[in-house]
Amino acid sequence: MRKTVCAVGAASVESGWLRYVRTAAWSTWAPQIRAVEAEAELRMGMRGLVMPVMGPGVGFVVEAVDHRARTWRWRVRVGPVGMRLWHTVRAGTPIGTEAEVRIDGTAPVVIACAPLARRALRRLVDG
Repeated sequence: MRKTVCAVGAASVESGWLRYVRTAAWSTWAPQIRAVEAEAELRMGMRGLVMPVMGPGVGFVVEAVDHRARTWRWRVRVGPVGMRLWHTVRAGTPIGTEAEVRIDGTAPVVIACAPLARRALRRLVDG
């Protein structure tokens, strides 16, 4: 199943992108993340572990990063359950920035993740 989630906020495009690029910042805007064990900045091929507020760590590998286009893609996996996520930050409206994530995975996982992703994106682009 594939689902796209978007949010628009008052943060600048550059600010939103930097919140993505700096892995230590993920827990400041994604309430479901307690910590990230990875390199300091996103890069293609980077591997790490997202530590959720509840449950086991989630392994990931970053498949692509385009700093000019402000897009990145990663795969995450817990045991047999995995998904792929495509992220974008762009100028949205005259007053702000739009963040978007496309989630690909099994229907139950995508349905469960979409509301969390929407909340996190709102915080990502919040001014």
